Order: sequence, then C-alpha cells, then structure tokens
Amino acid sequence: MRPSIVALGGGHGLAVALRAIREYAGEITAVVGVADDGGSSGRLRRDLDVPAPGDLRRCLVALATDGGPWPAAFAHRFRSGELADHALGNLVLVGLAETLGDLTAALDEAGRLLGAVGRVLPATLGPVSMTAQVGDDRVTGQVAIAAAGERGRIRDVRLTPENPPASPEALAAIARADQIVLAPGSLFTSIVAVLCVPEIRAAIERAPGRVVQVANLETENETTGLDGTDHLAAVRDHGGRVDQFLYDPDHGLGVDPGAVSALGAQPVAAPVAGADHGPGGIGHDPQQLAKALSALL
Repeated sequence: MRPSIVALGGGHGLAVALRAIREYAGEITAVVGVADDGGSSGRLRRDLDVPAPGDLRRCLVALATDGGPWPAAFAHRFRSGELADHALGNLVLVGLAETLGDLTAALDEAGRLLGAVGRVLPATLGPVSMTAQVGDDRVTGQVAIAAAGERGRIRDVRLTPENPPASPEALAAIARADQIVLAPGSLFTSIVAVLCVPEIRAAIERAPGRVVQVANLETENETTGLDGTDHLAAVRDHGGRVDQFLYDPDHGLGVDPGAVSALGAQPVAAPVAGADHGPGGIGHDPQQLAKALSALL
C-alpha cells in the first residue's frame, strides 16, 4: 500500500511539496495556515472576516488533476475593476464556504471540482492573526512580520486567538500519517504559523509517523541572515518536532550536520534543488524531492 502523507505550511513552498508528494503517496492531506493578511486574501479577510483562502486555493491547484480549465481558472486573477488582483479560486472558496456554512466542506467540494488527488484542510477553523517579536517591537500581521525580518530576527511567533480550534480532520490525518512533511516556504509566516496552533503541535508530537523538515534553498525578507540550520532551530524554538532534516548539500543555504544532530534531528543530504523561475533562479525539483522523501519512509 502507498503511504499516507501529511504536509504542513503555506504558499508556494507547500504547493511544490505537494507536487512531489503526489508522486509517491497513496493518501495526501495538506494542512494549511490561514493567517495571511495581504493581497486578495487580506482584502477578503477584512471585508468578510473569513480565514485567508489564498494558500488553500494554491494547494488545491497543486493537487488538481491535469487537464481541463478549472486549475487555470482557480489561479486566474482579475486585472481591473473592483475585482482587480482577486484570484477566482479565492472567491469560489469563500462563496462555497458561505453557501455550505463550513470551510472544510467548501474545500472538499472545490477539490471534487478540480479532481484533486488529496485533501486540503485549514489548520484552524476560524480566522487567526499573527504577532511576533522583532527587536524591541511586537509586530502584528503576517505581511508586517515578514517585512520586519529585514531589520531584526523574528522570535516568539504567536497566534491571536492563542488557542484557536484546529481542524478535527487535520488532527485525524496527522494521527494516521506514515510521514509528516514540514514544507519549505516562508519560515515564520507559513511553517511556524501552523505549528503555533497548540492542537496541531501536540498531534505532531505524539504522531507515529516521522516528521521531515524540508530545508529552504533561499532566504526571504523574514529570514535575512539565517542559514539552513537556523531554520531548524526556529522550528524547535517554537515547539515543533523534527525527526529528519532534509537539505541539498550543494545548493541553497548552508547546513551544519553536527548542529542539526544537536537539535535532535537526523541530517539527510540529497540533491533536491532544480531550476526555478523565482527571483533567485533556484527551487525544489518535485521529482527529486519525491525521490528523497520517499526514501525516508
């Protein structure tokens, strides 16, 4: 039987991880942070007081069956008028959630429309916001926290409310997973943000499957001055369990295997980088990442 995999995080990094995981998994569950307060998601949050839909939509598209118009339509952004910069998929998810009265049901219905090969779930059932300590300042909001990382190291990330209810389906998926993947991506505002949900963090701690953190290949504003080992340390500082730390020894951020071991994780070096069209010209190759992750089962 093919394994059951849970991947956590948000944004582009989680979507790339899902494209890798679908190569070897039998059951896939994405657990996605919903604290984004920028762009289309931020506008919908402010107008309608809903969990941020953008990263949920991105993950659904990553798991969609190839072919047909719906994956491209969900990613389509309007260019003018009052809908300018809104992604159609964001609007569909919010509309479905209001119609069905339940975000999880909306995601499942959208998944059926897209022919998704896995399930996408929010980390929390309701809207949440983030705060973090940056130097002497307590910064509020995901966008503001990410920008503040340029002027000081981000610490002590918290959610408001501090103990939001987690998705029961997400907790159940973690409990039966053969492997739990902390996806690459925005370290504090995506990965740590999910781990700040107490029920999610506790479920990962007691889960029977191994927890793999996939190292980032590049820094972002929020991780200015941090190397790969610092990324692992940030997850551990926020109570996150990591059993294996997967990194590319020839590309991306520096990693000290001895320091990784000292932080309680097994360092695993594998060639997972590939050409990418991002600003830095490098990103995770889904096929190589799939090979490396499946070898850890």
